[in-house]
Amino acid sequence: MKEKLKQLYKTVILKHNKTPYNYQKNPSAVHQIEAYNPLCGDQFKLYMDVVDGKIVQAHFHGYGCAISKASTSVLVKNLEKKSIEEALELCRIFKQLTDPNEEPTKHIEIKEFEAFEAAKDFPSRLSCATLSWEAIKEYLDKEQEKTL
Repeated sequence: MKEKLKQLYKTVILKHNKTPYNYQKNPSAVHQIEAYNPLCGDQFKLYMDVVDGKIVQAHFHGYGCAISKASTSVLVKNLEKKSIEEALELCRIFKQLTDPNEEPTKHIEIKEFEAFEAAKDFPSRLSCATLSWEAIKEYLDKEQEKTL
């Protein structure tokens, strides 16, 4: 099973690093979130437009290693058409998958998410896989608090 997971990890990373989803600047986006890791230099800007509580568009731009770029691409791809609550749930699922101290409690229907579960086996790369996810989650948590 581990070899199968590692192969999926490599495949997803190569695909999303080479042809990332919505990899472009969108300075007119209402929401712009910075994801930066000062230890390795990975830095992305995430752009989102939210209408009636739904993320209608998501883009990103920046630079980083293949793992952080691929993970950010998977994030952006899966944010579109989601409500804030659904997006936060995706972030929780991704965290469970990648956190070495947690066991996933839900069946994961998004195969690309499963690929990053292999990051548990590479502790030095874990922050690369979770960088943009943590930035989005923090931002969405604050946005959700404003509406309560």
